[in-house]
Amino acid sequence: MHIELGIWGGEDPLAVRGDALAVLHFGEAFSPALRRIDEALGGALSDAWTRKLAYRRRGEDVVLAVSTLGRMPVRNVILLGTPEAPERSRLRTLFARGVREAQAVGARDLVFWAEALYAAGFPAERVAEWLATSAYLSQYRFDEFRSEDVPRPAVESVRIAPAEAGAEEGLRRGRILGEAVNFARDLVQTPPNVLTPEAFCTRAVEAAKEVGLRYAVLKREDMESLGMGALLAVAKGSANEPRLVVLEYPGEPEWKDPLTFVGKGITFDTGGISLKPAQGMESMVMDMAGAATALAAILAAARLGVRRNLMAVLPMVENMPDGKAYRPGDVLRTMSGKTVEVISTDAEGRLILADAITYARGRGAGEIVDIATLTGAVLVALGTETTGVMANDEELYARFAEAAGEEDERIWRLPAFDVYLERIRGRIADLKNSGGRNAGTITAGMFLKQFADPLPWLHLDIAGTAWDDEGSPLVPKGPTGVMVRSLVRLAIREARGV
Repeated sequence: MHIELGIWGGEDPLAVRGDALAVLHFGEAFSPALRRIDEALGGALSDAWTRKLAYRRRGEDVVLAVSTLGRMPVRNVILLGTPEAPERSRLRTLFARGVREAQAVGARDLVFWAEALYAAGFPAERVAEWLATSAYLSQYRFDEFRSEDVPRPAVESVRIAPAEAGAEEGLRRGRILGEAVNFARDLVQTPPNVLTPEAFCTRAVEAAKEVGLRYAVLKREDMESLGMGALLAVAKGSANEPRLVVLEYPGEPEWKDPLTFVGKGITFDTGGISLKPAQGMESMVMDMAGAATALAAILAAARLGVRRNLMAVLPMVENMPDGKAYRPGDVLRTMSGKTVEVISTDAEGRLILADAITYARGRGAGEIVDIATLTGAVLVALGTETTGVMANDEELYARFAEAAGEEDERIWRLPAFDVYLERIRGRIADLKNSGGRNAGTITAGMFLKQFADPLPWLHLDIAGTAWDDEGSPLVPKGPTGVMVRSLVRLAIREARGV
């Protein structure tokens, strides 16, 4: 998908030509520019605005599309706004709704008149970034496996006006972030018979080459020599060979202490011997969303030229039942030397991440952020709206919380008290890979903490947020690409020393 982004250089909204003009409005009274547009349309906008407010629910945004009927050079005017003061989180949705409304009226080119945001104190660079990202996220579609084209209207060009310093850079950054999120969505949506561990590895390496990242690939024999007994155990039941991909982005003059993203890459999860129910198992196509997120984030940071050393470690495995598959009751020796008693082969993500985190530490990671669709328990706790977070370092968590807040991605910190360790003590081994039903998200995170300590560590459980069955203006139904933007923002903040 490609959207042409740019600046409309004029100063008069009445001079805009093309398919659609979207005007942002906040407050009760129309701005001078909006009054002029309303006068040109014979009061159609103010009339529609008044009627809409009469039955608007509290806090609801207003989106109106009015045909100009030849009274203006542009064919449609789309009014976007609320009577309340603007909020950043709502702006992203308003931008997306504006693009969707333009799409609905068949517009191919769209100009956003953002003067109201500049007047409200929002920097033009950030406004342009939010617009570009929202345009890409709202227009996402995945048609790779359709035998015939499914025609639908698409907005091909989005421009912002009036021209302000910094807008061009904002559009560039917003495009990169939007493309990164959609890249992660594409990977998650790709069926598991196509995106096997080997194919996923190939995609990651090709993408790394395109942006100039250093990379290395570990195959089964490499993992055996390193003693990755947990990762290899999960891979035993599958005919598809495991892979582990390492990507490095040297954003600083000296390569040391990289911020490291470790992403769970289970390309399909049957549950193994602890087989999942058949109903809904097809959703396990998304079980590699953590690795897709980590990959997309490091690629975006590299394209943005972030001045922070970054590394991504992506273990890629398929969890299948087979005569060779690992079993409940097995004891595994991890790369760290710690032993793990297998309670459930469906608690496999933490096993491959344990070895991947140990490997990342061996390669010199300075801080570790793991991203994983790890537990169904996080859905019970937080639903599909909020990502569960655990941490062993206050400063790293504070930086990430600021980054996620800046990107309007909801997170909630869960406790990491040592008392939860008692739930994962092994009967005959150091640890067990499941602490049972109670506090399931926390005990899974505590398991990973044993392999990350003493490095600063964050754990993001995206099992609830990586997929959206309902959809929204920013997230069409399906994979969300959640946390890509927050991870990139974390890297940017660390590069600035914030």
